[in-house]
Amino acid sequence: MEQGRRTGLFVAVGKRFGEIDGGVYGGLVAIELFTTVLPLIILGFGYFSGFASNASVGNLFVHQLGLTGASAHTVRAAFGSSKALQSSWTVIGVAGWLVWGIPMAITVAGMFAKAWRREQFTVLQRLGRGIVWFVLYLIMLVVRERISFGISREPGPQVGLYLVSLIPVWLFWTVTPVLLVRDGSRGKKFLAQAGLAGLVIDGVLLGLGTRLFFPSLLTGWTIFGPIGVAMALMTWCGVIGFGWVITACFSAVVWERSAPISVVIAAEADT
Repeated sequence: MEQGRRTGLFVAVGKRFGEIDGGVYGGLVAIELFTTVLPLIILGFGYFSGFASNASVGNLFVHQLGLTGASAHTVRAAFGSSKALQSSWTVIGVAGWLVWGIPMAITVAGMFAKAWRREQFTVLQRLGRGIVWFVLYLIMLVVRERISFGISREPGPQVGLYLVSLIPVWLFWTVTPVLLVRDGSRGKKFLAQAGLAGLVIDGVLLGLGTRLFFPSLLTGWTIFGPIGVAMALMTWCGVIGFGWVITACFSAVVWERSAPISVVIAAEADT
């Protein structure tokens, strides 16, 4: 089945997922997304809204997830106004949340190294490269958000803007192996194909899947109020975490199957 034209790629990705204990990595990334990325998104929204008393980060999630009715009201109520975030927007406050991103950066670096079957960098190297990767990830989120929702609200242009917003996603996942994988720039002309894995999984499947299924998920939790919103977001982070692990495995297998066998063997032999 692994050699089959139709099933081979997916079977190989599944085997790689099991080989690197993908379930463990998926759980770790989910927790770190919930405790790091979400707070930074909330703080960032408060800053860009001018910490206005009539602005709520809940509106950001309502808009992005296409929520309506009781679900939208519960999400807005769970987050309150941006004014309350002003006291947290200090150098020490923001730096503190960024420090929380260090474990996630190291986790993702180790995950990609295993998925690509390369020797891991030293702890300090993983830390440095992981921080750069994490900052690029936050930049990608901001750029994608601005392209998708910050220019036009009309339905027609919105579709085109959504497609354009996938470009930074593809670029981010294309350069990810270069940052997180030892000798990751080898066979670099084939990295663009590996980056398509991130575009499809993170940019398309998770993006559209979130808008389609998250509202129904949240509806089941609304009776619990703010706690229900937190549980729904934690579930959402779990889906994204496992999506990242699959992206690491998928990109590695795609690169191995795209690059010349001599390049693949040389890369694995050098590490």
